[in-house]
Amino acid sequence: MESLLQNFEEAVLPHLGAAYNLARWLTRNDTDAEDVVQEAYLRAFRHFGGYRGGEGRPWLLAIVRNTCYSWMQQNRASKLQIVFDEETHTGRADYLNPETMLLKEADNELLRQGLEELPAEFREIIVLRELEGLSYKEIADVAEIPMGTVMSRLARARKRLQQSLASYRKKETAGELALHKKSHSQHRAMGGAFQSSLV
Repeated sequence: MESLLQNFEEAVLPHLGAAYNLARWLTRNDTDAEDVVQEAYLRAFRHFGGYRGGEGRPWLLAIVRNTCYSWMQQNRASKLQIVFDEETHTGRADYLNPETMLLKEADNELLRQGLEELPAEFREIIVLRELEGLSYKEIADVAEIPMGTVMSRLARARKRLQQSLASYRKKETAGELALHKKSHSQHRAMGGAFQSSLV
């Protein structure tokens, strides 16, 4: 029993951060993510006898993912609807490189917002590939989908993320222009009032 526990700790505990990261992005809530990870680790320990060695992270993340969806089904069944429209979500993956988007703090916040708004099936693929660095094959194993589907969803997720970021930037620019115009007109009004007082 002691050696089983030691083997489990060596294979699985180093990936606690990755497990929490995936759970956090899927549940979109810190506390819920902690609950899911705790449950996932209990499940992982119970099924550790079936673990055949190799890279522990994809094995654990598959358990975290399944635990996440089970937990959300029980606790948020009405919110778990994934809207998917083939026409809306197809297209080339013209996408800004994630490293480029992370260069600025403002872009960081926009990226987080964009990720939060992606449907769960797209969000998990982006998180596993871009944030956790898993290969297409590892993602296919974790999500239990064909590798072609992984690549297709990743392209669509990137496209939607790109569209969201472009939309946020457009709104930001429009807001800044409106603020500038308001400030300019107030400045002119103050200047006019000041000139009148000099007459």
